[in-house]
Amino acid sequence: MTAPGPAVFASREAEDEYWMGHALAEASRAAAEGEVPVGAVVLVAGAIVARGRNAMVSVKDATQHAEMRVLKAGAYAAGDSRMPSATLYVTLEPCAMCAGAIVLSRVGRVVFGAWDDKAGMAGSVHDLLRHPKLNHRPEVKGGVRAEECAAVLSEFFEARRGG
Repeated sequence: MTAPGPAVFASREAEDEYWMGHALAEASRAAAEGEVPVGAVVLVAGAIVARGRNAMVSVKDATQHAEMRVLKAGAYAAGDSRMPSATLYVTLEPCAMCAGAIVLSRVGRVVFGAWDDKAGMAGSVHDLLRHPKLNHRPEVKGGVRAEECAAVLSEFFEARRGG
């Protein structure tokens, strides 16, 4: 899927909000499947090369976070495990596992929605993505459509607790 075109985006913020909408759609699909609603997409050259969502429950595998799934699919689509020209959009701040995979994948830019005060590794609990001792540090932007991203998670967990 390609972007609507450069003239459509008045700013980088507008572009980030647009692509985060695709990640939010994946998060909604995850919720419908009974998974924690986190969604992600990987873009290369203005086109989505991978999209995915959490699948830990259905696959019975704790490593099946949205980021891990799209990084794997994105590397396959790009034909390389390193994706320096890629942008990862994800609805929740990456955890330590996902941040490590992002660094190892050499993703150029990470854009996330909701902050995660319990496990976030892009500034909330720690900042693994921009740790000065690592040899790769992607550009990071947090808080894109944060209220919507957080609301999807809150609604999911409220429903699980019975309202």
